[in-house]
Amino acid sequence: MDIILMGAPGAGKGTQAERLQKELHCTHISTGDVLRKEMASGSELGKEISAVINRGDLISDEMMLSILKKVVAGAKGDIIFDGFPRTVQQAQMLDNMLAETGRKPGKVIHISLPEEVVIARLSARKQCKLPSGETKQIGPDFSLADCQAQGGEIFTRKDDTPESISHRLSVYHKQTAPVVEFYRNAGRFVEVNGDQTPDEVFADLLKILKA
Repeated sequence: MDIILMGAPGAGKGTQAERLQKELHCTHISTGDVLRKEMASGSELGKEISAVINRGDLISDEMMLSILKKVVAGAKGDIIFDGFPRTVQQAQMLDNMLAETGRKPGKVIHISLPEEVVIARLSARKQCKLPSGETKQIGPDFSLADCQAQGGEIFTRKDDTPESISHRLSVYHKQTAPVVEFYRNAGRFVEVNGDQTPDEVFADLLKILKA
């Protein structure tokens, strides 16, 4: 069954999704990565997405589903959706798409985290811009020492200031509260405490998914 991983910015969705992908041999679909890959491909759809983003507009639900259909069609095994859906309409459209492709929607897991912890985590987050132009996040797989050794420049993202984070959290909660209720009413919603070590969160996720 396919999995939907939810959580506020900084909750560790991407990290946990990558670990689950390796452990469960499934496909991790991050909508941000999918959009960037489509734009980099130079396809007509990629050009259309770039134009929308460059105008400062949001990708329509229909366009996002069109992209996801292509990725889902080529996926092997179960899928972990990371960063989608963000609205009830998207949730309904995703369920319909999965049904049309013969896939079975599974659990929706929300990694919960107190707001003050989210702000502390994201405010401390650092990025590294390498001489090649590539940007990497400082973390377990790429340290500050790695960045410095490769001649990179360490910086903090503009949207990782405490003020920006508070605004992002406000938008997130308003946007996802109805989605949480949608999945809760469907009997598919499970919550995991994200205010633990990454290993403890991972262990809780595996218990849910292997139950």
